[in-house]
Amino acid sequence: MPTTMVGELIGGRYELEELVGRGGMSSVYRARDTLLERSVAIKVLHEHYSADADYVERFRREARAAAQLSHPNIVTVIDRGEDDGRQFIVFEYVAGQNLKQLVGTRGRLPVRQALELAICVGRGLAFAHAQGLVHRDVKPQNVLLGNGQPKVTDFGIARDVDVEQGLTQTGTVLGTSDYISPEQASGRAVDALSDVYSLGVVLYELLTGEVPYRADSFLAVAMKHLNEPVPSVAERRPDVPLRVDAAVQRAMAKDPGERFGSMADFVSELERCLAALGDPDSDRTLIVPALPLPVPERPARPRPRRRRRRRGLLAVALGVAVLAGGTVAAVELRGGGGGGGGGGTGGRPPLHAVAVGTYDPPPGDGHENDGSVGNATDGDSATFWSTEGYDSTTFGGLKPGVGIVFDAGRAVRATSLTVATDTPGMSAEVKAGSSPTSFSAVVAGTRTLGSRTTFSLTVQTPARYYLLWITRLPGRHAHVNEVTIS
Repeated sequence: MPTTMVGELIGGRYELEELVGRGGMSSVYRARDTLLERSVAIKVLHEHYSADADYVERFRREARAAAQLSHPNIVTVIDRGEDDGRQFIVFEYVAGQNLKQLVGTRGRLPVRQALELAICVGRGLAFAHAQGLVHRDVKPQNVLLGNGQPKVTDFGIARDVDVEQGLTQTGTVLGTSDYISPEQASGRAVDALSDVYSLGVVLYELLTGEVPYRADSFLAVAMKHLNEPVPSVAERRPDVPLRVDAAVQRAMAKDPGERFGSMADFVSELERCLAALGDPDSDRTLIVPALPLPVPERPARPRPRRRRRRRGLLAVALGVAVLAGGTVAAVELRGGGGGGGGGGTGGRPPLHAVAVGTYDPPPGDGHENDGSVGNATDGDSATFWSTEGYDSTTFGGLKPGVGIVFDAGRAVRATSLTVATDTPGMSAEVKAGSSPTSFSAVVAGTRTLGSRTTFSLTVQTPARYYLLWITRLPGRHAHVNEVTIS
């Protein structure tokens, strides 16, 4: 293939005007559609790949995949064809830079702008997933910024969600290592949750100005994605709310089962993070339109009543967080010490703890209504997290109990935990531990809960994690409406 094809007319109508990008398989040109008198973008498969049936088929699959997607945050496919043996795809032309160039120019972005951009990208990807397509190469280079609205492009290695064999089957590693999911890096099966991981990496870069893992080779970076803990955004940039940091941590969980259940779920949490920032200020550069998200297919289950958005609650939510593998929840935890059970702060600023989700150890399955745990600390007593037993009052003898875990962010001596419930009569105790999966110390003995009950905590050794451990229910179901730890 020549160094440049600028000036050539392909397909009988597209005049190539400028080379705007080049990748391993293809080059992208800005072109003039001489028939409709408009600018377009044309991706041309490199000449030495045109004789390879596999590469040609992969290129054609990109065109077919992208042509199915009509969404404001996805670049539109206009045409595809072949000219003198050269395969090409015609896209809408998006003037401006890509997201990688924006970060390279500006460095880390304002939190609001980073969230808005990630929300738009996530909406486009959620739409693609609803159509049965996984992108598999989500990265800022594949997000074009036209008139402030990001558009996802380059579905070149996309595949059907239900494909089991083919050009991108299990065992083939495709993608860019800076943003590659652990399962993709190891050649395991890839699905929509791999795109969730990669968008989490993109958001990490938007917030910090750098990728989470650096190394000298593709393989070395991929191994870091496989094995190294997810670095904290808040540690590198303290002005990022803990809830945003926790959303990134959860999206980038090594185990796909610990990530958000879908791209739509990830977007919904980012929208809540954005709302928690309060009113727009001077750093707002992008308006996110209220576009509907596709609803992924999943078994129906009862949902507790959702809280109304209230300006005052959003202000409280600023700086409140979720943690990787957990669900939205927040607890105000005041620094402990030698104080009594009243929860006084002693003049010290409050600490903000986060919920890491539910605690249901073996023989439980590890989950208990994870999607509603945030209702226990949303400031609205009308909403709740719920649990249920296997008979009228117990867990059927199959397990000792179930609970909610809170993370203080560092080891502290909490002095009290208050529970509000509209199903009084359950029995519970409070435990503390050094990890979210191990609780060796009972810091408040078993009590039967009324409508509002305060446990006085005796914490000998400062603990980072606190567990509300429910051992008996007032009936088949029980609700935890609000929890406060001091």
